[in-house]
Amino acid sequence: MNWLTEYVKPQLKKLWSKSDSTPDNAWIKCPDTGLIIHRRELAENLFVSPHSDYHFKMPIERRFKSIFDDGIFEKIESPSGLEDPIAFKDTKKYTERLQENRKKTGQKDAVSIAYGAIGKNNAVICAFNFDFMGGSMGSAVGEGIVCAADMAIEKRACFIIISASGGARMQEGVISLVQMARTTVAIKKVKMAKLPYIVLLTNPTTGGVTASIAMIGDIHIAEPRAMIGFAGRRVIEQTVREVLPEKFQTAEYLLDHGMVDMVVHRKHLKATLCRILTLLMQTGEKSYIVPIANKKEKKA
Repeated sequence: MNWLTEYVKPQLKKLWSKSDSTPDNAWIKCPDTGLIIHRRELAENLFVSPHSDYHFKMPIERRFKSIFDDGIFEKIESPSGLEDPIAFKDTKKYTERLQENRKKTGQKDAVSIAYGAIGKNNAVICAFNFDFMGGSMGSAVGEGIVCAADMAIEKRACFIIISASGGARMQEGVISLVQMARTTVAIKKVKMAKLPYIVLLTNPTTGGVTASIAMIGDIHIAEPRAMIGFAGRRVIEQTVREVLPEKFQTAEYLLDHGMVDMVVHRKHLKATLCRILTLLMQTGEKSYIVPIANKKEKKA
């Protein structure tokens, strides 16, 4: 037995392959240009393609750090929802899907809550994670949004929702649809407390989330080319029997048609929020928006 070829050589090859290897997921392809980008470079550029400005999905923690002053924030524990309210099962049990997504994302459910300062203004952010069952809204997401809204009122803080969702969570049936009403009422309380409610629409924002909390903000900000809508393009075309415009349901299309207030590049988002909050929060106890009812009373 030749110990050099049988033992030493394999060990050297093994050592060399470890030092020279590159992880399979170290690179990602830009959907626009087809160019390959190193994930480290992408992370340093706020997960925006340096070649085409395509906005990739951004991890929740990184997003919080990029928005809050000095990247400092307090993570708030989100309440738990109903585990399996209708004993749903398709190819897998709902409980199994929940466990898989919790293990994959490290989150209890599809929303994360954080409290901190933006431009020295108190703010509570509730962010959707699309990697958790498509950011679908079930009872746990509803509980999280209600909790975040209550905290905003308690702290006299601006309330911000960062949406990224496929809509209602079918595995919870009508209980998921009820969250549309619950969360809308919670946001109404924020507005009654004379606090700003801002929505950041990211790619994609669809379904019941668009039909409720995502479209009742005081100010709607969208990331470039984000898909925002309710039903899918194909379903709408079959219903109206017309070919829709090429950029239909994009952030830019909605801006042109008055559905969003501004489309902001991710690198300008922090400065934009600072400017908006400074304008809205400096009014103290006075309302920054005059309710329509009050206007009518004054005219009368």
